[in-house]
Amino acid sequence: MATAGGPTASDRAEPGPIDAGRAEVITALEWLVEGYQLPGAQVVVTENGRDWTASAGAGNLEHGTPFPDDARVRIGSNTKTFVATVMLQLVAEGKVELDAPVERYLPGVVHGPGIDGNRITIRNLLQHTSGIPEYAAEESGVAPKPGQLDSHQMRWVATDMAEVVRTALTAPADFEPGAQWAYSNTNYALAAMVIEQLTGASIGAEIAHRILEPLGLRDTYYPDPDETDIRGPHPVGYSKIDGTLIDYTSQNVSWAGAAGAMVGTGADLNRFFTALLDGELLPPEQLTEMKHSIPLEVPGPRIGYGLGLIYRELSCGKGSWGHGGDIDGFETRGGVTSDGRSVTVSVNQIPEASEGMADVMRVVDAALCATT
Repeated sequence: MATAGGPTASDRAEPGPIDAGRAEVITALEWLVEGYQLPGAQVVVTENGRDWTASAGAGNLEHGTPFPDDARVRIGSNTKTFVATVMLQLVAEGKVELDAPVERYLPGVVHGPGIDGNRITIRNLLQHTSGIPEYAAEESGVAPKPGQLDSHQMRWVATDMAEVVRTALTAPADFEPGAQWAYSNTNYALAAMVIEQLTGASIGAEIAHRILEPLGLRDTYYPDPDETDIRGPHPVGYSKIDGTLIDYTSQNVSWAGAAGAMVGTGADLNRFFTALLDGELLPPEQLTEMKHSIPLEVPGPRIGYGLGLIYRELSCGKGSWGHGGDIDGFETRGGVTSDGRSVTVSVNQIPEASEGMADVMRVVDAALCATT
């Protein structure tokens, strides 16, 4: 059974465009949970400064309670968009060049079999065209290769990301820089190292100072290195290990780092992506660079990857911009359209079937395409 979130102060106005498609979206959310036997899910829709929230299933299976209306969740790879935004702010400030080699900023760091920091640019890192191998085993979908981390083994371990990167770079390059596209969390670990080198501050501090504080995103944060719990109201995050569904909410996500460690709410993510696409965080030149995307060869509607930003063509013909993220216990998908409607869908277990992941995006599609 789906439950609609209670009204906020701004929701008490007469029904308007934001309410379009509410019943359809709630039905899709409920079907998602029942069809893939997920614990629960939540959608947050934002338009013209107003939010509405609905949930289906349970945020806590033991107590049978839904997601809190202002639920904090682990937002996974949405973190990459925050990191890319900071990097592009530094580009606008003249502190880094997108097409400069990484070697200029991290001398001697990016080297390995077929890997040369003199030939890999900052743009390559942000757009996943570097050819640098993946450090996180779950991205490959198979057992860990030498040099890759198993997140379950790292659940309680504070990770030294510099050491993780050094180990990842002992594996051979996947391809020549710029030759193709392949998602690699190592790219964003390195991007964060560049930012920290340039600013003298941690990537979490730069995100807070440059994005979270100016936008008033009080429910979003980059966890401290030894932090394991989620601050504030949140659902339980579940993961199936050896066939058993377990509570995986508490974990040390320093292994995910700049590639996926952040926590936030659906409303905050909607506000962030809306502000980003409205030009509140970047000058026009850098926002244009961020949106310059490479088409991805995937089935279905057109998808392109920019600089930490994903373009998706929706079923109604609109285009949307966002990212998305998976991390043990949580999956988030969302987007914002040019007419200002933004949506975030969160589930508290990563769907086991690829069809389930696609159907999370279908809830986003339904909400973004809804019209009066």
